[in-house]
Amino acid sequence: MGGDAKPTLGFIVNPIAGMGGAVGLKGTDGPEILERAIKLGARPVAPVRAKEFLKALSPVKTRIRLVAAAGNMGEIEAKESGFEPIVVGEAKAKTTPEDTKDAARRMADMEVDLLVFCGGDGTARDVLDAVGMRVPVLGVPTGVKMHSAIFAVNPEAAARIAMRFLWGELPLKEGEVMDVDEEAYRAGRLSAKLYGYVMTPYEPSLIQGMKIPSPVVGDEEDNKRAIARYIVENMENGVVYIIGPGTTTRPIAEELGLEKTLLGVDIVQDGRMLVKDANETEILRQIEGKKAKIIVTPIGGQGFIFGRGNQQISPKVIRKVGRDNILVVATKGKMSGLKRLRVDTGDPEVDEMLRGYLRVVVDYGEEVIVQVE
Repeated sequence: MGGDAKPTLGFIVNPIAGMGGAVGLKGTDGPEILERAIKLGARPVAPVRAKEFLKALSPVKTRIRLVAAAGNMGEIEAKESGFEPIVVGEAKAKTTPEDTKDAARRMADMEVDLLVFCGGDGTARDVLDAVGMRVPVLGVPTGVKMHSAIFAVNPEAAARIAMRFLWGELPLKEGEVMDVDEEAYRAGRLSAKLYGYVMTPYEPSLIQGMKIPSPVVGDEEDNKRAIARYIVENMENGVVYIIGPGTTTRPIAEELGLEKTLLGVDIVQDGRMLVKDANETEILRQIEGKKAKIIVTPIGGQGFIFGRGNQQISPKVIRKVGRDNILVVATKGKMSGLKRLRVDTGDPEVDEMLRGYLRVVVDYGEEVIVQVE
């Protein structure tokens, strides 16, 4: 950025990112899965999140050059948000990973100062394949799987990071690009892999860390079982329990003599499994007119309790259940690596409702108070 030249921001939206979340498909990699998601009533997530990012960026829109991918990959959202973008590529009704890669390459060739994409880990991989370390990259979280350490904690945070970086206030660091095997993920096996690194702005309070899996050691497993016993002993008759994904919540089902869907959301009542691997619609049906509670565990290394890998527990579900009926469970080992809990449901009002302090069950009869941001 020499002289008085405006800084240039590249902008790419993966229009299908995140559509598999609320309907319980754990991703939208591949045309067949996207078709299933649409049949199940999935709604576009990325365009809404993209506009949230652009709205937060709007105070500086006259001071930057915005380069957007054509059509529904960024151009439409930019123009609807009052920007006048330079457009690259051709608009298409159906987009593919190759379209993301092509747009990213074009932006790297234009030497944009920062490339911002809206998507999940799959989109991050496409951007990595296209640009490597040629230009700095930042992710706006709009997918289902977001294990990579290059995503802002939410769209507004992404805008704050972008503005500070473009004005020379933030350094760069190497950020890990991770992804999981979606087919294994749907089958209940979490197979995460490090694919490479991109340069990303460094702002630790606004960038999520890489997901850290729970260690499989004796003390940790004993801790999980103690938490499970405490939760089960305090379950109330007639109450519907929505149990989120994770290795910390699985022992709760096992304590009830039930088989938990490791990476899905299960619904139990009075010791019986009502629905395994439930989607948003099924959850809402089961809790209609009943008292319900949500049991979730934070993502290790990131602290998210909603909005990462459990989008089936949607803002609509959370509103119906209520903040006071949310139970957070985490081992002492997991909590030792977390300073705070985070939420990113996609609904600013629900996020605000959840902020403050929540109790976290960390052992049998033992709780800690943790701030939610």
